[in-house]
Amino acid sequence: MPRHRLDLAAAAVVVGLMAILPLVFPSNYLIGVLTVSAIYGIWAVSWDFMSGLTGRENFGHSLFIGVGAYTAGFLNTSFGANPWWSLPAGMVMAVLFALLIGLPTLRLRGPYFALAMLSGAVIMQRLMLIFWEHTGGEEGINGLAPLIRSQLGFYYFVLGTLVAITAVLLVLARSHWGLILRAIRGDEATCQAAGINVTFYKIASLVISAGFAGAGGAMYAHYQLQVSPQLFAVVTSITIITMVYVGGMGTIYGPVGGAVLLVLLTELLRRFGEWRLMVYSCALILILFFLPHGLVAPAWKRLRALLARRRKEPLVPVTDAMEQQA
Repeated sequence: MPRHRLDLAAAAVVVGLMAILPLVFPSNYLIGVLTVSAIYGIWAVSWDFMSGLTGRENFGHSLFIGVGAYTAGFLNTSFGANPWWSLPAGMVMAVLFALLIGLPTLRLRGPYFALAMLSGAVIMQRLMLIFWEHTGGEEGINGLAPLIRSQLGFYYFVLGTLVAITAVLLVLARSHWGLILRAIRGDEATCQAAGINVTFYKIASLVISAGFAGAGGAMYAHYQLQVSPQLFAVVTSITIITMVYVGGMGTIYGPVGGAVLLVLLTELLRRFGEWRLMVYSCALILILFFLPHGLVAPAWKRLRALLARRRKEPLVPVTDAMEQQA
């Protein structure tokens, strides 16, 4: 079986498993955990497309998530718009913020882009508190209408969206576009010398990343039925980056697995009570220390290589095998 067919088969198995789990274990709690993990998967894969491929770390990815979520909140509660308008509106607003920050900073070298994104997220969080009359302050915006009233139906919608976004980004990452983004990560100066418009590719990848993150933020807002300034918090961005590193940076599909794995791990550790954070932190440190290239994607690559080797091994005749045993 060719490698791409093996990848598709594995992806189909994983998606099928996630689709069947709520039916085998019909629990609202499990459906909620899986829904949150799928939304985090959208955020993680969108971060990886830009930062994982180009090497320009975005420490303020929560900016796009919060913008998408607050756009959904304002549209639905203040203007009475249909909840489904929140998804394209959240994407558009996130793209505008990406252009506002990316155009001046992605032309520069060094940590300016990372610092600008981090500052943008912190400033937006403070603005949500300063203009509390309009944003609700610490309490945020409440009373959003759900996109889909059925919890299971909403989960399947988010899961389908995650699969579609991951497929689109995988196609882009494995195309000529992705090759250029990886080349920029390897040697940006050489790419410029070769006549490649490096700034265009970096900004375009940031726009795609921000758009999908904004859509995920709008979904999260309509799932929680409220929006708070915590979405802009730095810890949100750090959590997403950690998921990407655990999954395997620059692989696109790895961060999805990292997001699902860490969300499930967080829930499984609740039984440890106040020790939960310590156990979770120790587990992350061990993964990042002993597996610097990640856990999910490298594990799948090793398994795929093992299957390929076994497929190519010559069959030993029965008589030869009997003689060897004798």
